Amino acid sequence: MKIPEHLQYTAEHLWVRPHEDGYWLAGITDYAQDLLGDIVYVEAPKPGSHITAGQPCGLVESVKTGSDLHAPLNATVIAINEALQSTPENINDKPYDAWIFSFQPDTEPTGLLSAAEYQALLG
Repeated sequence: MKIPEHLQYTAEHLWVRPHEDGYWLAGITDYAQDLLGDIVYVEAPKPGSHITAGQPCGLVESVKTGSDLHAPLNATVIAINEALQSTPENINDKPYDAWIFSFQPDTEPTGLLSAAEYQALLG
C-alpha cells in the first residue's frame, strides 16, 4: 500500500494537496480504493458548493459497496474531475493521480495528517 510523503490525509481516507493554481486537489487513498474494490461510480460534490469538514460531500461506489466522501476541510468546491464520470476505475489504477474534486479552503488548512500520521492511523 502506497502512502506518498508529499500528500496530506484525513482520517476518512482522503488525500489532499495544494495545486499550483492556488486550489487544492482531493482524492481517495490507496487504502480506501483497495477496501472498496472495483470502483464503478463517483459522485463528486458540485462545483460552487460549500463543503464542511468531516461531513459527507459525495459518494464512491464499487462492485462491493458505496462509501461517502467526507469533506477534508471547510471549503468551496472549484471543479470536479470530469474524466472520472466515464472512467471511475482510474481511481483503482492510480489513486494518487485520479483527483476527484478541487477546492478552495475557507481558511489556512489545519487538522490534516502527515503520511506518517496516516500510516499510524491505519496501524
